[in-house]
Amino acid sequence: MTSDIFGDPIAPELPEPPQDGPGLFGDPAPAAPPAPTAPAPAVTAPATTPYRVLARKYRPATFADLIGQDALVRTLKNAFAQGRVHHAFMLTGVRGVGKTTTARIIARALNCIGPDGKGGPTPEPCGVCSECRAILADRHPDVQELDAASNNGIDDVRELRERLRFRPAQGRFKVIILDEVHMMSNAAFNALLKTLEEPPPDVKFMLATTELRKVPTTILSRCQTFRLARVPQDALRGHFSRICDLEAVPAEAEALAMVARAADGSVRDGLSILDQAIALAGGGTVTAALVTEMLGLADRGLALELMQALMAGDTAAALALTESAHAGGTDPAVMLSDLLELVHLLSRMKTVPALKDDPALPEAERSRGAALAESLSIPVLARAWQILLKGLQEVAQDGVNRRAAAEMVLIRLAHVADLPTPGDLVRRLTDPNAAASPAPAAPPPGDGGGLRAIAGGGGTALAMAAPAPAPAVAPMPQPSSYREIVALASGRKPSLHAHLRLNVHPVRVSPGRIEIRPRPEAPRDLAQQLTAFLQEATGARWTVTLVNEGGEPTLAEQGRTAEADRLTLAESHPLVQAVLAAFPGAKIEAVRDASVDAYGLAPAMVADLVEGRDFAPPDAEAAGLDDDLTQED
Repeated sequence: MTSDIFGDPIAPELPEPPQDGPGLFGDPAPAAPPAPTAPAPAVTAPATTPYRVLARKYRPATFADLIGQDALVRTLKNAFAQGRVHHAFMLTGVRGVGKTTTARIIARALNCIGPDGKGGPTPEPCGVCSECRAILADRHPDVQELDAASNNGIDDVRELRERLRFRPAQGRFKVIILDEVHMMSNAAFNALLKTLEEPPPDVKFMLATTELRKVPTTILSRCQTFRLARVPQDALRGHFSRICDLEAVPAEAEALAMVARAADGSVRDGLSILDQAIALAGGGTVTAALVTEMLGLADRGLALELMQALMAGDTAAALALTESAHAGGTDPAVMLSDLLELVHLLSRMKTVPALKDDPALPEAERSRGAALAESLSIPVLARAWQILLKGLQEVAQDGVNRRAAAEMVLIRLAHVADLPTPGDLVRRLTDPNAAASPAPAAPPPGDGGGLRAIAGGGGTALAMAAPAPAPAVAPMPQPSSYREIVALASGRKPSLHAHLRLNVHPVRVSPGRIEIRPRPEAPRDLAQQLTAFLQEATGARWTVTLVNEGGEPTLAEQGRTAEADRLTLAESHPLVQAVLAAFPGAKIEAVRDASVDAYGLAPAMVADLVEGRDFAPPDAEAAGLDDDLTQED
């Protein structure tokens, strides 16, 4: 039973307010005209009802009409069935997925009184009671929809809070729908906090936004958040097909699939595109060619042919296809985007072979695309993806000829199609036993032999142009000091080299034998690793002995000590001291010595013969200039 603002019941026989306009969810059935008392002359009057776009005409009126939001519908139905309807909902998602529509359906479900006027909140509003019809016609006084982008100030929130102090004028609940709520100011959010946390018992809030990250956490913590997902393409395609049947408009399945792809998960965007396609068809069939022309898309078959030419390295054929696409009005950026989508599809087919049987894909992509994916490898497809992705940025630059930039991207892609991938190069250069492709013809004289790349269906292979004579086997190195052993591991065994330099104290080294004292940070199998490495690197058996005490400092410690000694020696030199005195605040950052090795140590022979040879002794006298020399000198 509805009541007025003073709590008095309203008689059900009161007349309903007049309906202004067609409403939001469709025109109500007109009342039957009274029977004429006398025949009236036929008068032809033009239709005055304006055309309603498909997005408004087929707006969902119940939870069952929502497509692609099964989790949301199931949650709300259970909440109504259990009487656990929250007082504030946050609906977020991309444009056109049904955020505001869901809020209006919830408003109807909260205020529906049933055909007999005695019903309560229900997940399936009847649509025939006075409350449902008033909300459908957008004339219910207790369901207020506000645009937060234009009502985003603290004064607007204050006015809203004043209105919430009064009881509902007609319905069971006051429902406040705030669309694009992320546009509200911080002060407005703060003013809304307390009301949103503890609203009156007959007030419900429905907040909708496309930018959830811009909504303060204090607001989100007071709401139940529902994330409306993008509608899948197959669901959109089926929805558009049903609408075409209701509108008596024939449409090709491929055309509807293209509209669903262009919608990008948005029902409203897809219906707007479909509305435009129906108008362009002029009462005829909506065909794929018509949608392609309307959206400026490149033909999917053209994209497949272009990809085949590029992966075969046929630049002339690729440019000819580009010319035909340009003549058809295809934008260069759209052409590259279609190639990107095709590369992604081929990569998915390569990874998931069952995708070639997916009925959601067009026949051309299932057959020709599967064959093309079979002939390409993932590294080749990944390289094509990177080139096209970078090419899209080049085409979008200001002041650049878009067509020329797109053609240069395609030429680059065709050129690298017959080059080996980095992984293929490394594998074939490091593994002499790797399977090689059939050897090509011998190079012309003077070519010098070597490696060259040969095309192979978009992939690449390496082969020797001519067999080179086997070089003489060099004798294996035989280290005689611990530093030479560590240097032998550099570049071959990085982990072993790091431990030998940082965590090992050398004790004694002799031919075929080495004694070391490892630190606790060294691995427990260091001796086994070093033994296996020395046998592999020198061809001789080595014995590695671990001791618990003694030994020299580690190579890293020796390097730091040598660096400190060089710095001390440099600071004590008279010339350096004079420079430091002339420039107060200056300091020596580093001392460079070309004679030291990679570990910061001087060669063993130089270190033994000449200690501190970098600088002259402090008591040395400066040599005179040539002008000071006498003629006899």
